[in-house]
Amino acid sequence: MSDDTLPKPKLDLVVLDCPDALALARFYAEVLGWETEPDSDQGWATLVPPGGGLTPDHPDGRATLAFQQIHDFVRPTWPGGAHPQQFHLDLWVEGIAAAEPAVLAAGATVHEHQPSEDGGFKVYLDPAGHPFCLVGRP
Repeated sequence: MSDDTLPKPKLDLVVLDCPDALALARFYAEVLGWETEPDSDQGWATLVPPGGGLTPDHPDGRATLAFQQIHDFVRPTWPGGAHPQQFHLDLWVEGIAAAEPAVLAAGATVHEHQPSEDGGFKVYLDPAGHPFCLVGRP
């Protein structure tokens, strides 16, 4: 049972494990058009969305992405296998075909498994092997 009088947490970060935090942060910064925080280093990196993250100026929060280096990181094996999808991001775009060249130029690859029957989304892998989708909506 929920008590609406208690303060609710705000989503601050979604953290992705990866073999190289700064490299993966730079990939997503390029794809999303965001910046990496200036204090990012080899073991941890955070993206700053337009308008900033969770700050006193934005008390409702603007969730962002962070990346944590894991020395024994194992690439996901989605859609099955020993290390299936650990998470995925859906990135909305005006048109998948128009957005795809920039995503591929940033270092993504098209996944061989494409479960969308109507073409409403397309699955890619980031450089660390995490699946993500470009989602087009009318």
